[in-house]
This record gives sequence, structure tokens and C-alpha cells, in this order.
Amino acid sequence: MEKLLFTPDEAAHALAIGRSKLYQLLQVGELESVHIRTCRRVPAAALSNYVERLQALAGGQVAAARLRRPGALTEAR
Repeated sequence: MEKLLFTPDEAAHALAIGRSKLYQLLQVGELESVHIRTCRRVPAAALSNYVERLQALAGGQVAAARLRRPGALTEAR
């Protein structure tokens, strides 16, 4: 069975970020977590959703950058 919940350290490692950055993401609501009594855990699905949002954002930025290039509208025709 695949792991469903990660400790903050494990989640930070999975995202290749530091623990402090992970806690910042949790604090502002960018990344979801659950509490089991006093333990905080990050669901695997929350990690996947966060990465998907980052990819969608990056894809939109790339498309916008292409449109801002001089001649971009004439190239697309």
C-alpha cells in the first residue's frame, strides 16, 4: 500500500524544499494538512495537487510570455 500521509519533513523532502518553506506553504494555505491529535501530516493527494497547480501556473506563464514576444501574433497564423 502506498503511503497516504507524510510528516512535514517527509513532505518537504518530497517537494525538494526546506522545512521552513513547507511550513510557510502550510501557513498561507497553499498546501493542505491534517492533524491527528498533536501530529501534523500532509496527505499525498495534497502534494500532488500542489505540484499540479505549480505546473498549470508555469504553463500559463509560458503561454503569456510567448504572446508578449514581438511578432508572436503573426507567427501563430
